[in-house]
Amino acid sequence: MTSNESSLISEDLAPISLENRTWGKWNFAALWISMSLCIPTYMLASSLIEGGMDWKQAIFTIFLGNAIVLLPMVLNGHAGAKYGIPFPVLARASFGVLGANIPALLRAIVACGWFGIQTWIGGSALYQLLVKMFPSFGTLPQIFPSGLGLQTGPAITFFIFWLLNMYVVYKGVESIRKLLVFKAIFLPFAAIMMFVWAVVSTHGLGPILAQPSKFTNSSDFWAYFFPALTGMVGFWATLSLNIPDFTRYAKSQKDQIIGQAIGLPPSMTFFAFIGVVVTSATIIVFGESIWDPVVLASRFTNIWVVAFAMISIIISTLATNIAANIVSPANDFANLSPSKIDFKLGGFITGIIGILICPWKLISDPTGYIFTWLIAYSSLLGPIGGIMIVDYFFIKKKELDVDDLYKRQGRYTFTKGFNYSAILAFILGILPNIPGFLVQINVSTKGNLPFLESLYHYAWFVGFIISGLVYWILMKNTKN
Repeated sequence: MTSNESSLISEDLAPISLENRTWGKWNFAALWISMSLCIPTYMLASSLIEGGMDWKQAIFTIFLGNAIVLLPMVLNGHAGAKYGIPFPVLARASFGVLGANIPALLRAIVACGWFGIQTWIGGSALYQLLVKMFPSFGTLPQIFPSGLGLQTGPAITFFIFWLLNMYVVYKGVESIRKLLVFKAIFLPFAAIMMFVWAVVSTHGLGPILAQPSKFTNSSDFWAYFFPALTGMVGFWATLSLNIPDFTRYAKSQKDQIIGQAIGLPPSMTFFAFIGVVVTSATIIVFGESIWDPVVLASRFTNIWVVAFAMISIIISTLATNIAANIVSPANDFANLSPSKIDFKLGGFITGIIGILICPWKLISDPTGYIFTWLIAYSSLLGPIGGIMIVDYFFIKKKELDVDDLYKRQGRYTFTKGFNYSAILAFILGILPNIPGFLVQINVSTKGNLPFLESLYHYAWFVGFIISGLVYWILMKNTKN
């Protein structure tokens, strides 16, 4: 391989050999259990209760969304398990060896957003703990412009927690192993303790599960259900693309398929149920719906209870952040220049973008969390998923030339490294969702294009189907 071609390969991006693929079905199940047991999962379920659903409606929506996203998860994971290649390299087969930077960067930016959200959650837990210990910390003078929506105390703890994340990146991925073990043991225990509190405080599950839906008619429910379902699919839309980063270590296709089926829908539904129960209990106990677990923990008066809850959130959030929101974007950024960008540099880039995205605004309310953040980025990732799955299963027939995936001049060069059919299909998949997004962020007035605006509620599905179909039409007669 020439030096020009070798610039497309690095130790992180090279195929995993068969003898080094050691993950069985229980490894994948454990991965998803660990990934699902995180604060955003809890907030996902809680936000549906805040939005008006009862517990049955919320749990059904979450289970259905995860059952749906399991399909592209398994399909995209096939190439990783068969060829041992990560997501950015697989994307070269459809977008071109240089065009693959488009989906890789979009996926990386979304991961940066999640990194910022998790960092804000960890920083918020630290802030609430410090306020309980030192009340004056909550009354620091305001130093940020009011339009930024950032108070001094939370900003300080956010930056402290951000520095802690960056320190772990600097030390390398191996330093997170003990934290992941701690999280796997400690967070389920903390979740069960919250569940017990909810049941004891409300004198049994009966009053909790009796909380009615706020929707007075079916039309109002369905108007909320479909965009909420899209948000549930969007929650793991990132992983449905870069799942080859994990399935490349699978011992067999059967292991990755069964492992993901065992791990994803059940664990998401279980932890979401705890979030639903606890949030419903807050309505009874406090007279209002508290969907943020950090805010809920701060309501307790016992300093030791608050300290236990906040430390649990801080450590588990740190572990999740590094495992879920650093490793994958580091690979994606490395794909830009494999010889120059390694894990550490990719992690630092992720951290900086995570601040610039202003995560405190993304999760300030459940409407913004679901309708702006989850649905908006699903409108970008759905088209990519449609293109990659159609390309691998219907155009390439699951046959890839792995050597050429790392060559600037080969089967996947297309036009100077870019497959313009994939790029066109991607653009056409995004366009129908733009009017609704502009209305959602108050840039456009509702009612100008009612049909197109309504499509935004189904953004992931619309983009996935349109881009996949257009790509198939454009590529069905090619030899690539």
